[in-house]
Amino acid sequence: MALLQILLFTLLCSVALGWLARHFQFPYPIALVIGGGVLGFIPDLPDLPFDPEFILVLVLPPILYQAALLTSWRDFRANLRPIGLLAIGLVIATTLAVGATLKFLVPDIPWAAAFVFGAIVSPPDAVAATAILSRLSIPRRIVTILEGESLVNDASGLVIYKFAVAAVLTGAFSLTEASMQFVRLSLGGIAIGVALAFIFITIHKRLGDTMIEVLTTLAVPYVAYIAAESLHLSGVLAVVAAGLIRGRYSPAIVSAEMRIIARSVWNMLVFLLNSLIFMLIGLQLSGIVERIERNSTTELVVAGVLVSAVAIAVRFAWIHPAAWLSRALAGRAEKNSSTLPEPELVIMSWCGMRGIVSLAAALALPVTIPGGAPFPYRDLIIFLTFVVISATLVLQGLTLSPLIRWLKVGKDWSTHEEHQAARTALGSAAAAAIDAEAQAVGASADVAARIRAEFADKIAHATPDPDALATTTVLEPGAALARRLRRAAISAERAELLRIWRDNLISDEVLHHIEEELDYQESHL
Repeated sequence: MALLQILLFTLLCSVALGWLARHFQFPYPIALVIGGGVLGFIPDLPDLPFDPEFILVLVLPPILYQAALLTSWRDFRANLRPIGLLAIGLVIATTLAVGATLKFLVPDIPWAAAFVFGAIVSPPDAVAATAILSRLSIPRRIVTILEGESLVNDASGLVIYKFAVAAVLTGAFSLTEASMQFVRLSLGGIAIGVALAFIFITIHKRLGDTMIEVLTTLAVPYVAYIAAESLHLSGVLAVVAAGLIRGRYSPAIVSAEMRIIARSVWNMLVFLLNSLIFMLIGLQLSGIVERIERNSTTELVVAGVLVSAVAIAVRFAWIHPAAWLSRALAGRAEKNSSTLPEPELVIMSWCGMRGIVSLAAALALPVTIPGGAPFPYRDLIIFLTFVVISATLVLQGLTLSPLIRWLKVGKDWSTHEEHQAARTALGSAAAAAIDAEAQAVGASADVAARIRAEFADKIAHATPDPDALATTTVLEPGAALARRLRRAAISAERAELLRIWRDNLISDEVLHHIEEELDYQESHL
């Protein structure tokens, strides 16, 4: 019954917050954090029970997997050095700085518990970054680095989080042992993820049923996470590795129908999981605030503002030295391409939005430690985590667009040029396929010319017109023949799209955009 209550409450709140975000035209993570905060001030809401250990397993795998699927492996690998400096070095620096700040503000908190909080708020969130950056026109390399960072730093932050929680529970910590464990967990998790990705790719090729294929994709992140965690390896890195590998191969093995269905299923699932976490924290906030009332409201507000400011300031202090180090480590041929202008470094410094990963980690904290005593300052850690998420998402998320305009960061026109080049190549491939198919089936020159004109017009306007294609397919005398010619043209376009993508002539972003158009055209036929 409790589970049904949680699901029903989450669905109702998701509808309301989704409408709010759409109506006021801001990213939905911001609507969720506002909605969660409002819930905390509503009296007499039901206290819905949940298992803290179940939260990470339920929420993190699909969210990280979807983000990894949409991340370009080619761009990720090309920017591995700056991503690594941010995703590992900055996470460690943020954990130490924020943990030390909390220890200064609350001297009675154990160091291990303070570093638990630092690890929780250290990684910027992949979902928040993608949801906000996708609405802005900024250079592609910034987006690539930020999205790659938000994927990997979830893993590094959660590994540090687990070590810190273990230190609280056991009262022991060894830096040497923790460092060795970090390497083992990371490499082992990556290996598990890569192996499972190729296993599922092999299975996917033999399924042949759209619904089963979609269900299989939903199983991949959970299988990778649970398999890695059961072997005491990094489940988060296993999920990320599986997503990156499978995303690289999916354009060639996934059907148009499956992609259309899976796209909707995944978007809905990730939105509901985000809503679930923010609703759960909202339902707990009022009780948490009551339990920590021994601290005055002023003290809580000051603590929240200070730890949020430190989390933001550490990122600014880290970005510029990291950019200099990345250039120093680059080869001579890379130095010019690896240099980011000052305005772009400022944008990267301001893109430190925390989100669902931090919230899920906070909610997953054990309620008690061995011996039955409560986990030290658990309520305060959860409360401050929500404050940091609210400050970064609302403050940084809503000010990013004005900041970009003020710094005059230019739009990346390379994507537009790639679109034009891709559509020209696809138009040539479609025309050649139509002529070849018309000759093979004995179609009249008039029918072939009409189909060629349809595709030429579609390419010229750079938008699909599936409704027009569907209508003419039904009404024209040679409907079956015309449909065959259209199918041949779309197949040729898809083959040409994959060819120019594999030849590195277009980015993954352009691939996915045009691929979606072709999927809907094919579904209408």
